[in-house]
Amino acid sequence: MSEGRLQGRRVGIGISGGIAAYKAIEVIRLLTDAGAEVRVLMTPEATRFVTPLTLEAVSDHPVAADWLAAQGAGETHIALAEWAELIAIVPATANTIAKLALGIADEIVSGTVLASRAPLVLAPAMNDVMYTQQQTQDHLAALRARHAVMVEPAVGRLASGKSGVGRLASAERVVAVIEAVLSGRRNLDGLRVVVSAGGTREAIDPVRYLGNFSSGKMGRALAEVAAARGAEVTLVTTVPTDPEGIAELPVRSATEMLSALEKATTGADVLVMAAAVADYVPEQIAASKQRRTDKPIDLHLRPNVDILKALGSRRGLFRVGFAAETEDLRAQAQQKLAAKHLDLIVANQVGVDGQGLGSDFNAVTIVSASGVVVDIPRLPKWEVAGRIWDAIDTTRNRGA
Repeated sequence: MSEGRLQGRRVGIGISGGIAAYKAIEVIRLLTDAGAEVRVLMTPEATRFVTPLTLEAVSDHPVAADWLAAQGAGETHIALAEWAELIAIVPATANTIAKLALGIADEIVSGTVLASRAPLVLAPAMNDVMYTQQQTQDHLAALRARHAVMVEPAVGRLASGKSGVGRLASAERVVAVIEAVLSGRRNLDGLRVVVSAGGTREAIDPVRYLGNFSSGKMGRALAEVAAARGAEVTLVTTVPTDPEGIAELPVRSATEMLSALEKATTGADVLVMAAAVADYVPEQIAASKQRRTDKPIDLHLRPNVDILKALGSRRGLFRVGFAAETEDLRAQAQQKLAAKHLDLIVANQVGVDGQGLGSDFNAVTIVSASGVVVDIPRLPKWEVAGRIWDAIDTTRNRGA
């Protein structure tokens, strides 16, 4: 997230008493770096895991951790509730979740939430058994029904030493959801989205392949932004990273990718084909490693499977393609858009230093089937992904 994205926005961060409490420090840092003003509230138990003094230094504001002390400083739970544009509980323990669901207000965090009409974001973190217990799930369901937004916990190593669901989501993901809620961009709620990412690898022999320079970063950013905006996301990728809150299907070749996408797009609403699929594939794959010689070799290639064309008959599927070009960017994009009967195409110029393949930055041109063209300047890929989803949402709504 670039600086200034949340300039002047007022965010209350509630910290409850769990081992993940210290991770709220990074959430606060990212929010303040983005320009937000942050006030911190702590349950009494949370102060045993991280000191209020540390959080005061990070947020540059006094911390509200005690009913009476807060009232004496003029920071009552009512004042904090009215001040905050959004309240996020990071981490949200099973105990705090239960209190919020039942309307119990026996300390400053739960009291402030009960007194507030601001959007509520919860980032649960707890033991896997506690998280999956029916009581906890019932409380989470009750809070969702009241429009609380969940940052689903990750699967990973827990404080118990076991691995399971219940690990606090990354600070970046928590902040992405906060930004999406504050900007009103939870516009993908309930949408089933499939994104492809990375460059395919087409085997020549058991140890060599034809590939390209795609890092999968643009596709992953598109998947993560969609998830932050409320979509149910499946990422089909040649560069698996086990992203939080996203179903990931690892593949290698174009054939594997097509097979995975055929299954993943069944019942899906949007397909974003950000993967760099090889245009050609060896006619034959050697069964054994081809030995080096001093003589030239001939490698016979044939056209690879056209994934977008193969998925063209899916009714109701909004299809977005990508085009990486070295010249005539807009003309090439429009030609591919028409040839593959796409709803939208995203084109980027390759060979430009500091953007595109392998970089953390990109600059793209978006062209819709109706002829609308949007140029996005060089920005971090995360922000480019947000602009692309804005264009997808606008185009889908225009055609609805």
